[in-house]
Amino acid sequence: MIASALHYGSSRSAGPFIKVNCGAIPIELVDSELFGHEKGSFTGAIQQKLGRFERADGGTLFLDEIGELSPQAQVRLLRTLQNREIERVGGTRAIPVNVRIICATNRNLQQMIAEGEFREDLWFRLNVFPIAVPPLRQRKEDIPSLASYFIEKKSAELRFHTLPELDSSSLQQLVGYNWPGNVRELENVIERALIIHQASPSTNQSAFVRFDALPLQNHDAPLVQHNNITRLKDFLADQFHKTLALTEGKIYGPGGAAEILNIHPDTLRHKMKRAGVHYGRNRNTGEE
Repeated sequence: MIASALHYGSSRSAGPFIKVNCGAIPIELVDSELFGHEKGSFTGAIQQKLGRFERADGGTLFLDEIGELSPQAQVRLLRTLQNREIERVGGTRAIPVNVRIICATNRNLQQMIAEGEFREDLWFRLNVFPIAVPPLRQRKEDIPSLASYFIEKKSAELRFHTLPELDSSSLQQLVGYNWPGNVRELENVIERALIIHQASPSTNQSAFVRFDALPLQNHDAPLVQHNNITRLKDFLADQFHKTLALTEGKIYGPGGAAEILNIHPDTLRHKMKRAGVHYGRNRNTGEE
């Protein structure tokens, strides 16, 4: 929402606003998605494709979850930002692009830099005007406006003829909840309540939307303490070690770790390297 407001409130508002979730793109497709590809550049490339940078030319490119980019993708992104040009996969021509970049992440990039997971030079290139957005539980005064916005948005998507209202008790219920999933959780809760509201035979679409059937009763419970949570990196490393022990270090092919974990072998190798897990013949010695 903030990225959208920045774009449409800027001098680039007439240009395209292109969004991409960096964490949702498989490693082997990052180049094609961001920079495009030429016809025949790889198996399945049956026609030329414009990447997100070209599609955002003259406008804004929003890179969500920037911290999920692989080290290789970070290098190519840095080169693009420095040179203001891209080269499609399989292409030989540098293509100039005029794009304003907005990035977002829920990860601590400075900690990732210290751990060697994020390039410091890319951080300096991106960190021009940082905006720190507090979690929703720390800005509950925004909940009424956000709830009204999502009710209007989701009602249109669900094709309500009239706009449901939010009564004071329901609003109090929303404000009292801690929202560990932040704004996205609020949006999902609103949509779920409207679906239930729409399906209920005892109400009409102009009645008050209620949240009694939704799991928002834990708002008085204390937040989980940080020191009781296993870091995702440590959890993944533990799972990788167990799987490698089961496969005796084998990653590729039938019975390999990639097959067991249902993940592409190259993606698995990248994730294991980020988690500090050694693999192959020398995995027990700490050498690769």
